Amino acid sequence: MRRACRILSIPVVFLLLLPTVSKAGQFKVIKVYDGNIIKARGSNIEIKVRLAGIDTPETPRKSRPGQPYGYEAKNQLARLILDKEVEIKGYGLDRLNRILGVIYLEGKNINLEMVRAGLAEVYRGGRPRGLDLDPFWLAEKEAREALRGIWSLGDEYISPRKWRKMHRKR
Repeated sequence: MRRACRILSIPVVFLLLLPTVSKAGQFKVIKVYDGNIIKARGSNIEIKVRLAGIDTPETPRKSRPGQPYGYEAKNQLARLILDKEVEIKGYGLDRLNRILGVIYLEGKNINLEMVRAGLAEVYRGGRPRGLDLDPFWLAEKEAREALRGIWSLGDEYISPRKWRKMHRKR
C-alpha cells in the first residue's frame, strides 16, 4: 500500500512543481522504451518522460506492428542517452501522466537531435506552453530535404499519429 501511494503521488507532485516550464533537473536515464519515451532516476524518484515536441515511429507491440524506423529511433535514443546523466527540462504532464520534457546531454538538445537525424517529426498535436518549436520545424525541413531517416520513405511515409490511428483496436 505504501509503495502505491508513492507511485500515485509522483504525478501529483510534478503537477504542482511543473505547472508550466520547470527548471532542468539532473537524472540518469535507466530505460529507453522507444524513440520518445524514457525512464530516468534522480533525487530518489523514477520518472517517465515523453520527449516534448517530437513524435517518433512506433515500435511493435503485442497488439500492433511497428513502423519503419521505429527500432532505429529507439536505438539512436539509447545510444545517445541510456545510462548517462542528463538534464530534463519539464513542460508539464501528458494525458498519461508522463513528464513532457526536453532532454539535454552536455548542453545538447536531444529532442532536436532526433529530428535532425530524421528519426522524429515535429509533434503535430498540442504544443507545451513555453516550448519554442521553431528550431524543430527548421530541423525537420532540413532532414526532409536531405531525405534522412523517415523522410527517405517518400510517399510511403506515414506519420506516427496516423499510424496509431490506423492500428487502434476497434
